[in-house]
Amino acid sequence: MTSVFHLHLISDATGETLSAIVRACLAQFDQVDVVEHVWSLVRTPGQVDRIGQAIAEHGGIVLCTVVDPSIYARLRAICESLRTPCISVLEPTLGALSAFFEQPTRDRPGGQHALSAEYFRRIEAIDFTIRHDDGQGLKSLHQADIVLVGVSRTSKTPTCLYLANRGYRAANVPIVDAAAPPSELMTLDGPMVVALTTTPNRLAEIRRSRLSHFSAGGASRVEDYADVDSVRGEVVAARRLFGRMSWPVVDVTRRSIEETAAAVLAKWAETGRALRG
Repeated sequence: MTSVFHLHLISDATGETLSAIVRACLAQFDQVDVVEHVWSLVRTPGQVDRIGQAIAEHGGIVLCTVVDPSIYARLRAICESLRTPCISVLEPTLGALSAFFEQPTRDRPGGQHALSAEYFRRIEAIDFTIRHDDGQGLKSLHQADIVLVGVSRTSKTPTCLYLANRGYRAANVPIVDAAAPPSELMTLDGPMVVALTTTPNRLAEIRRSRLSHFSAGGASRVEDYADVDSVRGEVVAARRLFGRMSWPVVDVTRRSIEETAAAVLAKWAETGRALRG
């Protein structure tokens, strides 16, 4: 039987960090139906009091990323009065880092989103990635940090966007079986090229699902694009190219976008380049 639980996610910033942590934790539980109450930009006592009313109504557990000591203390007091668990997700890590650095924390809400040079570098990386999606912008391909290559539907675009959000200028170039790869890719010097691949059966399944949303292509298009034998030949030809070019390969068959990006960055680290935050 599935149980229903209420989670109150309270953050003094956007709540992205807290949501990501909770998603990773919830993936470890089966047959649990969770209702999430998300409260972001919580920075005043009045906001905390209003949240307290919702906690009293629904019960559950409170997870928070609140760095202002007074706001956190008020939230804890409300939770204690309601006998509701209140867990500060950041507190153990901040405490350990404070002891290690021998410095107190600044208690600055949303500090990771400050308009710093790092912030603008990520914005520039996202702009670069959008302009260099799916083989566009080949004349400036050499300005990329990472170039992903692969046949159609191997998660090149979403992986590039994920990398861009980490601050990497990521571009992607499709490998089309009937066409020679662009010369700008084949002569590339500087950026790290990583090839993405998957199993033919899985790729054909993804392509069939994709084409089911578009009826204008007709049956012949489905046969050419999603036929398992045709896809197998395409994947094999692409892998031969990857081997000739000595490009590192990441198999995305059972990987999420985050896992694929992590594998790409592991290749990046193997080259001795520094990982970006």
